[in-house]
Amino acid sequence: MEILKPYINGEFVESKTDKYMPVYDPSTGEVIAQTPCCTAQEVEAAIAAAKAAFPKWSDTPVQRRVEVLYKFRDLLMENMDDLTYTLARENGKNWDEAKGDILKVKEPVEVACGAPTIMMGESTMNVTPGFDTTLYREPLGVFAGIAPFNFPAMIPMGWMMPMCIATGNTLVLKAASMCPMTSLKMVALLEKAGLPAGVVNIVTCSRKESEMFLSHPDVKGVTLVGSTEVGLHIYGEAAKHGKRVQCLCEAKNHALVLEDAPITRTAAGIINSSFGCAGERCMALPVIVVQESIADALVDEIVKQVSKKKIGPAYDKETNLGPVVTAAHKKFVCDWIQKGIDEGAKVVLDGRNVVVPGYENGFYVGHTILDHVTPEMTVGQREIFGPVLCVKRVKDFEEGISIMNANPFANGSVIFTQNGYYAREFAKRTHGGMVGINVGIPVPSGIFPFAGHKNSFFGDLHCLGKDGMRFYTESKCVTTRWFNEEDMKKEHVGTWDGAL
Repeated sequence: MEILKPYINGEFVESKTDKYMPVYDPSTGEVIAQTPCCTAQEVEAAIAAAKAAFPKWSDTPVQRRVEVLYKFRDLLMENMDDLTYTLARENGKNWDEAKGDILKVKEPVEVACGAPTIMMGESTMNVTPGFDTTLYREPLGVFAGIAPFNFPAMIPMGWMMPMCIATGNTLVLKAASMCPMTSLKMVALLEKAGLPAGVVNIVTCSRKESEMFLSHPDVKGVTLVGSTEVGLHIYGEAAKHGKRVQCLCEAKNHALVLEDAPITRTAAGIINSSFGCAGERCMALPVIVVQESIADALVDEIVKQVSKKKIGPAYDKETNLGPVVTAAHKKFVCDWIQKGIDEGAKVVLDGRNVVVPGYENGFYVGHTILDHVTPEMTVGQREIFGPVLCVKRVKDFEEGISIMNANPFANGSVIFTQNGYYAREFAKRTHGGMVGINVGIPVPSGIFPFAGHKNSFFGDLHCLGKDGMRFYTESKCVTTRWFNEEDMKKEHVGTWDGAL
């Protein structure tokens, strides 16, 4: 049994806690590690280390800071198989999905390597006679990142870490206690890449200890990926204490499928979007809103293609659908399936009783399809975070987009159609912050922001893209004026219009 250690001030340290949390292999149901519930003093020590590292790190030229990220990127690629196995083993993603999670760290790291250009300010000479103004972007200090279990690499080490440290800040990460091993391995690679002690620190703890981030005077900003309930709490509390806040929250993404969509290709896209990563992603596609004229044919095609998918252990490279993360989460998903049935949905596929030979104790939920889901059913409105697809049937485009826009969440929004007019109308009128046209998972490249709307996001600046850079920096405007020898002898020379 591996006993994990927090990473504080450049070292993996023995925790003094008497409480440890289990890390499971979801494929077998076995406990593979214990991670500490760090004490309040240890979280305080991580913040103090980040604070102490900030002056020197922020004063390091940005070109030198990103050199660490260049080296880290190379180490990611060199250690790809080991990191992929670790992630698959602790989270349950299949091999290709786990590898994709690692590669989704590489992408924002490469974007952050452009910080010397991205951070460039603005200037105007002679804004008024004799005066010049320059805008600089400067780091703020210590940031706290609170990461979820579903993307153990991409979210903490991709969304939260690269742009934060590239812009000169320091970071304390609260890794998800269910899946901390990947982040801990990656921070060791950061150290190998030359990252100074204290710039990035990792703790695992309970909600009680992480509350410190929201009010601690040395923490300048908080970024979270989690539930809407937790996001609202963190947004309110951290903002109340004057901090930058960025909360990426729940989703219930819908896709509108019009009758001109190619059935076979559309079904393949829906399956990848709905059941990939066992549905444990905020950009999953758990609901399709299908025009009635093709609904039966589309559901039949989805069932046909799903029947060929292999359910199995995450680290079997032939597996298409791996387990969910814990036994508790399996029960949560299965309870939602039963609730959908109780609400009147028609069960087309029921994945609750899946058994994988040789892995009988794993946390498996098979592909599940609930048809004839109506707008008032909660199963089609709330996030399930499992391999469950709800099918809502509509007469036309207008009914479909009305149902979709009535949802309180608005991360992603998708349409499958070959009609340019409806595609354009959809892009213009949908509430989703990330829109896909014949793209089932419309997550943009890291050069663009991850732009959730409505109850899927709380804050002003999204993660990634230019928004991400702005979140981790503040602007400073410097106005200068210089005198020649003759002017210095005069009592009054010119007027600064900006003061009027």
